[in-house]
Amino acid sequence: MGKLFSIGEVLIDFIPLEKGKALKDVISFERAPGGAPANVAAAVAKYGGSSSMITKLGVDAFGDFLVEKLEEAGVETDKVSRTTEANTGLAFVSLRLDGERDFSFYRNPSADLLLDEAEIDEEWFNKGDILHFCSVDLVESPMKQAHTKAIRAMKAKGGLVSFDPNVRLPLWKDAEECKNTILAFIPEAHIVKISDEELEFITGLADEETAISSLFQGEVKAIIYTKGASGAELYVNGKKYESHGFKANVQDTTGAGDAFIGGFLYKLLENNASIEELEQLLETKAEEFLTFANASGALTTEGKGAISALPTVEDINKLINK
Repeated sequence: MGKLFSIGEVLIDFIPLEKGKALKDVISFERAPGGAPANVAAAVAKYGGSSSMITKLGVDAFGDFLVEKLEEAGVETDKVSRTTEANTGLAFVSLRLDGERDFSFYRNPSADLLLDEAEIDEEWFNKGDILHFCSVDLVESPMKQAHTKAIRAMKAKGGLVSFDPNVRLPLWKDAEECKNTILAFIPEAHIVKISDEELEFITGLADEETAISSLFQGEVKAIIYTKGASGAELYVNGKKYESHGFKANVQDTTGAGDAFIGGFLYKLLENNASIEELEQLLETKAEEFLTFANASGALTTEGKGAISALPTVEDINKLINK
């Protein structure tokens, strides 16, 4: 079984203790480990896979806390470096009554953006491994170049590359820069996960099917289109596979998409996915993979935070077999 490598931000999510208030009106928060790539790594580890985080943290108490929480989740932290040049990133979150979120980020820059391409060792990766990344750490920075090197190194070893744009516009100078950067990196991935809230923004196309078809560029083999509580669709080899969502008692949607893709990538690793057999495997296992991923995402919304709310495989199977 291969290993998942996640590259990008690990940060502290400050989750409000009260719902339905604007961020400026929230009085108290509780801290939770977060950052989309870290959430995905934690999901894979929790479900029984092997995962490793590639990032940089500050030499500060928040960095210590995040390393501790990643290790508790079973994520390897030997590729997490530390720096005194910047602090660990923070995100303050406000929750609407429906569990959806607003964000305010503190990173100008944060330590993760200082990870340099020279710190990426091409020998880390092997055939059968998966590299997963998102767009938050693709702003102009040393970390962007580190992503490019890691992607090339993983592909050179015959591994898979997964990209979840995970759009966070407040972190970009302007929306156009965000969109263009995402479009530049999509062709580098074999698997792209995109949500219904992101599709038109990224592609500029209103028609769903046309927009999804436009994403098959470069080395893209599969598109996973997520629709929240309505489930998800997998597009591969010109075919569409659909899977329904699961009802959940939603408390906090933070990390639900990460738990979804984490569950999906865990299933790929469990089945020893290779680039040569990826499309055939996805066609054969589409329903199984999507159902597991949907259940993973749904159950995560019933807790607070992302890593701390991840369900067990037993809970996922129980929901699937209800």
